[in-house]
Amino acid sequence: MGSQRIINEEDKLSLLQRMEAGENISELAREAGISRQRLYDWRDRLRLTGSLKARRRGRPGKASVVSSEPLQQSGEMALPPEEKALAKARRRISELEQKVGQQQLDLDFFQEALRRIRDDHRQDTAPGGTECSRSSKK
Repeated sequence: MGSQRIINEEDKLSLLQRMEAGENISELAREAGISRQRLYDWRDRLRLTGSLKARRRGRPGKASVVSSEPLQQSGEMALPPEEKALAKARRRISELEQKVGQQQLDLDFFQEALRRIRDDHRQDTAPGGTECSRSSKK
């Protein structure tokens, strides 16, 4: 892993203010020498906690309480509750977007099927069509 650039809190706030003002996020990230995702993470942390201070990294101390919750897939065990809630909300939004996408595909399929049935019905009932009628023979 390459070296990470350390940016002080004032510079972070400045970048976030420019981001909120509508400046291009990719250009801001390139200028600061960081990833766009880092900018988004800072913004989310500021909104959730009101601070940009990074949480302590590394192994927790021996005196810390071990959580009985199962390990999360994306390393969320060490996240504060607010960030866990945000990550959970993002996952739920993603799940719902996928569900809505599938429902839209289903809806499009059934609308097309209904349109074809109506078109076939119109052709059958048109003059000279092949509409079924009772035969006079019994």
